[in-house]
Amino acid sequence: MKIDMIVNQPVMETERLILRPLRRLDAGLLNQYGSDERVAHMTRTIPHPMPPGATDGMIARALADDRQEDVWVMDGSPKGMADLMGLISLERMDRDQSEISYWVAPAFWNAGFAQEAVTALVTANPLNNKTIFASVFQDNPVSARVLTNTGFEYLGDAEAFSVARNAIVPTWTYIKRYG
Repeated sequence: MKIDMIVNQPVMETERLILRPLRRLDAGLLNQYGSDERVAHMTRTIPHPMPPGATDGMIARALADDRQEDVWVMDGSPKGMADLMGLISLERMDRDQSEISYWVAPAFWNAGFAQEAVTALVTANPLNNKTIFASVFQDNPVSARVLTNTGFEYLGDAEAFSVARNAIVPTWTYIKRYG
């Protein structure tokens, strides 16, 4: 029997979503959506095809007391939608900085859920960051618009390795400063 530990992580509510910590019960939908090539290819870390155990490993890391990344589920169930529609996370960096990452399952694309989740997270600023960074692949202009629409400023071009693509991919980098 597996028991979820209580994760010290705030829950945020938007008009259509609850941003809540990831839990073991999310494994099925997380694996289903993460296994979708369209999702994996727009992330740095999701492999494609998804190997056995990858989803369980991700959940274990998200629930660990010594985690370096807080992961929230975009949960639409209070409004009659899916329990898991996507993920959004903050990975801790030094000097009160984090990097935000997010993805939305294809069934929920073009409905504003990413922007709603990013807005909620940067407004709440649950880690009391002075700066939040973000990067998106240059072949994903929709995610770039999400960032600029939520107050991020373009910082420059860079590159990042994508596990799913097994390649270094050009990125656009953004910054959100507080104070």
